[in-house]
Amino acid sequence: MASLWRAATALTEKLNDYDGVQFWSNPERTGWLAKQGEYIKTWPRRWFVLKQGRLFWFKESLITRASRPRGVIPVATCLTVKGAEDILNKQYAFELSTREETRPCTSLPMRRKKRRIGSTPSDAP
Repeated sequence: MASLWRAATALTEKLNDYDGVQFWSNPERTGWLAKQGEYIKTWPRRWFVLKQGRLFWFKESLITRASRPRGVIPVATCLTVKGAEDILNKQYAFELSTREETRPCTSLPMRRKKRRIGSTPSDAP
């Protein structure tokens, strides 16, 4: 019940944590990841957008000014990003951890994941 209350009271803050970032225009990185649901522990595929230090996710890959993110993580708040294949029993799994939460995700095949994690925006294909 406490997690439901936290989610309900923090929903407005989470959904509007854009700080004027125009996520629909010239993102630094984009791509599909599967992210474990917060309440229902399924693995829906989400379109992720990295822009100005924020990681946004959406249900669809067509992002416009009118799009509303399903969530956002300020990258600066990430304490760790670590592999979690053994913990989650999913290939290419990793976790993004902040003080408030840990977000399990699955990524691309390892060869592409290493290239993407080790690259900078100027290395983008």
